[in-house]
Amino acid sequence: MLVTSRELLLDAQKNKYAVGAFNVENMEMVLAVLNAAEETKSPVIMQTTPGTLKYAGADFYFANIRAAAERSNIPVVCHLDHGNSFDIAIKAFHTGYTSIMIDGSKLKFEDNIALTKSVVEVCHAGNIPVEAELGRVGGKEDDLDNTGIHNPFTDPDEAAEFVERTKCDSLAVGIGTAHGVYKGTPQVNFEVLSKIHELVSVPLVLHGTSGVPDDQVIKCINMGMCKVNYATDLRIAYTHGVKEYLQGSPEGFDPKKYGAVGMTEVTRYVIERMHVLGSCNKA
Repeated sequence: MLVTSRELLLDAQKNKYAVGAFNVENMEMVLAVLNAAEETKSPVIMQTTPGTLKYAGADFYFANIRAAAERSNIPVVCHLDHGNSFDIAIKAFHTGYTSIMIDGSKLKFEDNIALTKSVVEVCHAGNIPVEAELGRVGGKEDDLDNTGIHNPFTDPDEAAEFVERTKCDSLAVGIGTAHGVYKGTPQVNFEVLSKIHELVSVPLVLHGTSGVPDDQVIKCINMGMCKVNYATDLRIAYTHGVKEYLQGSPEGFDPKKYGAVGMTEVTRYVIERMHVLGSCNKA
């Protein structure tokens, strides 16, 4: 069933687990993530970035996610990840997305507040929750490029002021993680996270989680993270499955056959993540 993220994240916040948010690039990945959610009885967020939407359009991806949600009793959210403009955010809202992220983190503090408030006002009128971002999650993913940023950490006092003034429903914060493939082991700044959690009342969101060690993810959840995003590792899993099939069957030409292997790899990976997030049997 298609739902908004509001109730899911508030329940996760209350019961100290996290809802997995998985970037889906095609129909096979949508089906794979749904299979994992059904097997583990986990609520789930399926999300797409502006770069993905350029590929086929918000309506195509929404239709895939809605179809998956309607064939299942699992709570499924269709979320816009890293919406980087008012127009993109509102387009996804009008398309039917049930959760919207507006990412003004590259802007100055006051400009980020103004942009976020403008999206919140529209989405809240339709009872759709909004995720915002303050601080910068490093790395590169699709059209998002935060490589070479000077200070990736969110200021806890600014975070409290930002949430109060924008009325956003959840907040993505910079605590040392990065998008894309890590070069070395990431190190989360738990001191910054602790201060943010102390001052901010809304559910917190962890971006750039692909490749973060499980023990660090679990500690983040215990310190207030309620939504945890995965993108790069899903792409890697799907591509690994496709490559494996084609290497074993170089004469193969049926997309359903190599797509099925890719799906299996994604489902396996997502099940593993859901156990780490503690979301099993929470649907």
